[in-house]
Amino acid sequence: MKKLFIAMMVVTLSLALGEDEADKSAAAAKASDTPLMVSFADLKWTELAERNGMQFSVLSGDPKTGEYTQMRKIPAGTDNPLHSHSNELKNVIISGVWYTGVNAASAKDFGPGSVVVMPGNWVQ
Repeated sequence: MKKLFIAMMVVTLSLALGEDEADKSAAAAKASDTPLMVSFADLKWTELAERNGMQFSVLSGDPKTGEYTQMRKIPAGTDNPLHSHSNELKNVIISGVWYTGVNAASAKDFGPGSVVVMPGNWVQ
């Protein structure tokens, strides 16, 4: 049986997208007024085009225009070459095990309940 690794990922984008502080504060205030409540069974999954077998479900925001929160399903055994992201990523491992680090010598397993916060431009 193939196991899936599922992580919740939060991507925070900077002002480079053209929003000013007033717009961001207003959006944050509006977002905090409305709770997000969705069951796992109701998530809408989309294939991640650049990563065969990976799927994602956007919980809030829009990955094409600014800050967003998403869940990802990653097939067991997926190998990701070393890479970085321009912005901070916050990851919560829900099931399975995520093996990550800056190289094979420093990499370790992160199981369910683990939190991994990666600063922008950190190579993993």
